[in-house]
Amino acid sequence: MGLTGLDIFKQLPKTNCGDCGVPTCLAFAMKLAQKQASLDQCPHVSEEATAALSGAAAPPIKLITVGADERKLEVGNETVLFRHEETFYHPTGIAVAVDAALPEAELSARIKAIGDVSFERVGQTLTLNAVALKGEGEAFVKAAALAAQQSAVPLILVNEDPAVMGEALKACAGKRPLIYAATAENVDAMAALSKEHNCPLAVRGSDLSSLADLSEKAQAAGAADLVLDSGAREPAAVLANETAIRRAALRKRFRPLGFPTIVFTDGADPLEETQQAATYIAKYAGIVVINNMEPWELLTLVTVRQNIYTDPQKPIQIEEGLYEIGSPDESSPVLVTTNFSLTYFTVEGDVEASRVPAWVVVVDTEGTSVLTAWAAEKFTAEIIAEKVKAFDVASKVNHRKLVIPGHVAVLSGKLEDELSQEWKIVVGPRESSGIPTFLRTSWEA
Repeated sequence: MGLTGLDIFKQLPKTNCGDCGVPTCLAFAMKLAQKQASLDQCPHVSEEATAALSGAAAPPIKLITVGADERKLEVGNETVLFRHEETFYHPTGIAVAVDAALPEAELSARIKAIGDVSFERVGQTLTLNAVALKGEGEAFVKAAALAAQQSAVPLILVNEDPAVMGEALKACAGKRPLIYAATAENVDAMAALSKEHNCPLAVRGSDLSSLADLSEKAQAAGAADLVLDSGAREPAAVLANETAIRRAALRKRFRPLGFPTIVFTDGADPLEETQQAATYIAKYAGIVVINNMEPWELLTLVTVRQNIYTDPQKPIQIEEGLYEIGSPDESSPVLVTTNFSLTYFTVEGDVEASRVPAWVVVVDTEGTSVLTAWAAEKFTAEIIAEKVKAFDVASKVNHRKLVIPGHVAVLSGKLEDELSQEWKIVVGPRESSGIPTFLRTSWEA
């Protein structure tokens, strides 16, 4: 169990100086116990107290880094079971399995393809995170050396022979791969390799009890950065174990399970694999290893991950301003929308589909959709008129027609008044899907 706020308070200087940013030492102790503050915020805490409180100050789930360059994968350091309680911080890493026994040309092509996967969605670039290299013997060692040279993403080395793993690490330890896996049979040797090469180590148990024991043994042997595998492969068992590990780390402060997890999908069917992986991303895998690279499967999984790891209190949004879609000129239509990314990029896609270049006035509504922003009085006639003037829209076009979303048609009269009757307000379609037909046939009417 972690220390309580009162336990921590006993170790603090009790000066109530406020230098930590909190009015009293008791309040600071409570925040520290809830992982809402860090001990280094107190400039007066003694060395003895620091040592005593180091365990309480540590995050319940340790942050683990796989890889050593700009595409390194960071997992762990989560503080809540449900994202609405705060948010999730480190998105699940998605890795694709690669067979080390593949011919060299095919192996190189698959490794490159994994690193090159990229999707654009609501203004964000979504990619894969790791290559999980599986194999045995000399073929595995050669493949690890090749992957270290060619992979744009971090490596997960999947081999349980310490001797083979040691040879592979000589070629790629600089990439800081994840070593998989320490088991009851090889934990001491694998932990020694992890310590020697400063690489994170995955430990795999047969159940949660054995997993906790292996975690403690690996740490005692010098492996500080761990990733946990409960050993389950059947989806229901994986889900139960992932939830139990997360609860033990957060609710019970059970340190042996205070690390991110890794899971492997079971089955060759892409549809079944997608269902499994999406479940594991939601609850609560740090890394998911899949086998297939169907584009639809990858897009589904990175989209699920993006949705889950978007801060629910901070919607994805773009900067306000006057945007060009296509190559608009002085006769092109002018549309108005909000800066909620999903709204804007949906509008952008439908304008592009119309093949009618357009100007789009994007109003800062703190990342809320049209109707939500209107209901919250963040998308009013006064605000829209202010932005039309601020962005000097009149200098871009030779007409004075402004298209507003159909859901806020009620704003049209007031907006014309705010723009001093200079502009004619045109009510557009209620749904973005109606934009292509509207721009081709109706906006100039």
